[in-house]
Amino acid sequence: MDNLIYSLNATVPVFLVIVAGYIFKKLGWINEGFIKSANKITFTITLPLLLIQDMMSNDFLQEFELKYILYCAIVTTVCFIGTTIGAKLFLKDKSIVAEFVQASYRSSAAVLGTAFVLNIYGNTGMVPLMIVGAVPLYNIYAVAILTIECPSQDTEHNHTIKKTLKGIVTNPIILGIVIGVIFSALRVEFSQMVDNTISSLAKITTPLALLAIGGSFEIGKAIEKVKPSVIATVLKLAGWPIIFLPIAVAMGFRDAKLMALVIMLGSPTTPSCYIMAKNMKSEGTLTSSVIVLTTLFSAFTITAIIFVLRSMGYL
Repeated sequence: MDNLIYSLNATVPVFLVIVAGYIFKKLGWINEGFIKSANKITFTITLPLLLIQDMMSNDFLQEFELKYILYCAIVTTVCFIGTTIGAKLFLKDKSIVAEFVQASYRSSAAVLGTAFVLNIYGNTGMVPLMIVGAVPLYNIYAVAILTIECPSQDTEHNHTIKKTLKGIVTNPIILGIVIGVIFSALRVEFSQMVDNTISSLAKITTPLALLAIGGSFEIGKAIEKVKPSVIATVLKLAGWPIIFLPIAVAMGFRDAKLMALVIMLGSPTTPSCYIMAKNMKSEGTLTSSVIVLTTLFSAFTITAIIFVLRSMGYL
C-alpha cells in the first residue's frame, strides 16, 4: 500500500498539471502563442539547464560499473531498434512513426528514477550510472528518428546522413547532457549566484512543459490515434519490463541496480518527448496522448513490478 501511495503521489500531480493546462486553454487563459513559446523555452533553455544540473549533481565516476552501463545502453538500443522496425512495418499512418517510436522507449528516468530510489534506499544508488547508460541514447535516438521521419520536411533531403548528424550535434538537449557530463567529470562548481539562477530556470521545465502538453491536447485528434497510443502505452509500461527485467535478474542485478532498471524500463514517457517532437516539426498529438496515459497508469504498473520483485527477494 505504501508503494501504491508513493507512486500515486509521484504521478497523479503530473497528470493533474496536464489537465490544468487543458482547462486553462479552454478557459482562454493560455493560447497557441503561449504554448509555442513554452515549447521553445523548455526545449532550448530550461531543459538543457536541467540536464546539466542533474549530470553535475550525480558523481557517476565514483560508482562506475561498465557492465551495468553497457546493459542500460544495449537495452535502450534494442528497444529503439525493435520499436522502429515494428512501427515501420505495422503502422498504417507513417506520419506518426517518429512520435510512436520516441514515446514507446523514452522514460522519465532521471527525475522519477531518482525520486523512487531515494524513497526506498535513502540515496540515489545506481541511478547516475543508469542515466549515463540510457539517457544520452534516449535523446540521440529521438533526434535521429524525428529528423529522419519528420512528416513536414522534404523526404529526400531529410534522409541524408549529414542532416541527421547535424540534428544530433546541434540539439540543445544533447548539448546539455554532454556539457553536464564534462562538468561532472571535471568537478566544476558554479558560484552560488550562477547555481541559484540555473536552479530557478531548471525548476520551471516540468510544469511549463506539462501545461503546454495539456493546452495542446485535443480530445478529437487523440481519439483518432487511440489505437497507437494504447499500443505504445502497453509497450512502455509492461512490454519492455517483462522482456528485460528477467534478463537483468539473471545477470545478477539486485536492489538499487535493479530498481534503477525498473524505472528505466517502466516509468512514464518523459514530457521532454513532447517538447522535442513539437520543436522538430511533428504534430505532437500522439506523443501527448501517450504521456497522459503512461503517467496515469504507471503508478499501478510500477507498484505491481516492485511488489513482484520484492516478493521474490530481488529488491
